Amino acid sequence: MRLSTVILPIDRWHEGGRDKWRRAEELGFHAAYTYDHLSWRTFRDGPWFGAVPTLTAAAAATERLRLGTLVTSPNFRHPVTLAKELIALDDISGGRVTLGIGAGGSGFDATALGQEPWTPRQRADRFAEFVPLLDRLLTESSVSYQGDFYAAHEARGIPGCVQRPRLPFAVAATGPRGLRLAARHGQAWVTTGDPKLYENGTPEQSVHALRGQLEKLADACAEIGRSMAELDKILLTGFTPDRGRPLESLDAFVDFAGRHAELGFTEIVLHWPIPDSDFAADQKIFERIAMEAPAQLG
Repeated sequence: MRLSTVILPIDRWHEGGRDKWRRAEELGFHAAYTYDHLSWRTFRDGPWFGAVPTLTAAAAATERLRLGTLVTSPNFRHPVTLAKELIALDDISGGRVTLGIGAGGSGFDATALGQEPWTPRQRADRFAEFVPLLDRLLTESSVSYQGDFYAAHEARGIPGCVQRPRLPFAVAATGPRGLRLAARHGQAWVTTGDPKLYENGTPEQSVHALRGQLEKLADACAEIGRSMAELDKILLTGFTPDRGRPLESLDAFVDFAGRHAELGFTEIVLHWPIPDSDFAADQKIFERIAMEAPAQLG
């Protein structure tokens, strides 16, 4: 079981931002991720910095920590320009980048460029084209492509990623089309649980729902003759009925993580505490969990 964190890009770099990423490495986290949004939920009217520049700075400020997005989406990204940025980021970090990627949602990103928000079907259609094209752009030196939503004309990917054949994809998905993309193109799969259970569900119902998602992932892998064991399974916490309770104590977290390790999850991601927000938590307990929980989980 790996333990990672997600650091929201809300701090000026020289006023606490850099310190959080360095501290994440000191605490021994496997990875530190950030959200790739233009703005997000209750943080919309406050500071919010770009994901790729933030990760580039974090790469320069750390040495061992893996870095990544949770998650990037087609809402405001194009595969050609994204690929170029990722190749540079992978190079600067010395091959420490994971791309978390999902279909996107109906939040502020969906309309920031002046477009009407896409329906779930439209988002799935774009995602199904976005992921394979990005895969090609990160593994081939020159790509030409004309699809329904995206195009590339002799787009160069030289010199390619430090990680070969490309940096890993962590595909966020719960529906059948997304799970098939995770099975075919992912090195990891990401979930936040079942959003329908967040308000009124129980932790037991959440575990049952996650077990069902894992079974569907296994089916998607079996369809193409791939073993699900080849994929890491990542749980981004904070969106299940447990909410912040796993961060109330070391014992509470070990119990939470142990139940999800039994399901087959290989990585759990905790939000770096943010006072006066949905991610408020005691910083000392959070750091104790980071340092002591992995040894207890084995």
